[in-house]
Amino acid sequence: MHADEVWQAIDTQRLRVADMLEQLTDDEWRAPSLCGGWTVREVAAHLTLQQTGLGGALRMAARSPGGMKRVIHRSACLHAATPTAQMIAEIRGMVGSRRHNAGVTCQETLIDILVHGLDVAIPLQRPLALPTDAAAVAADRVWSVAFPFFGYPFFPRRRLRGLRLTASDTEWAVGEGAPVDGPIDAILLLLTGRLAALPRLSGEGAYALHARLTSAQEPR
Repeated sequence: MHADEVWQAIDTQRLRVADMLEQLTDDEWRAPSLCGGWTVREVAAHLTLQQTGLGGALRMAARSPGGMKRVIHRSACLHAATPTAQMIAEIRGMVGSRRHNAGVTCQETLIDILVHGLDVAIPLQRPLALPTDAAAVAADRVWSVAFPFFGYPFFPRRRLRGLRLTASDTEWAVGEGAPVDGPIDAILLLLTGRLAALPRLSGEGAYALHARLTSAQEPR
């Protein structure tokens, strides 16, 4: 996908997520998300912070010393005090803009909206469509990162060594070894450490994968 197509996919998914958030009850906003230790409200708040410039990022880091994960979570927790309608409006308000957080690319912005949308939708059993081509681009980006990059310390090539991951709904495959097959959205969740993906995966390597990952912590 070219940059224009990536941004179009981001805009489409932001609108879908905003539509979903508008349907949530108060109890659902307080419910746990797929991110360990994060509520649905905190995940939504995080999605409003996808256009933070360098100055804002430095201020966030100064308020929450202790590493990038702490900065990201603490900033989301602080912004979660924002009224629900305002947070939804902020997500909608980013549509059409090509601004992104300092130090990342549009691909990281795509990963955030795709994965965090599912972080909310799946535990609440809310429908949320995910474009397979965009999910494949996001999966490629996550797979390619071999170091802790701005809150993406997933190391999938290390965690999933010895496995061949193949999407069942688009042309996408990585790795070598025992086959693990599933839809690209489940594979994207797997690459980013979400154990909720496991029931939707099959193949010779799926059992070993389940044993390997269930002993690890949930993602943050």
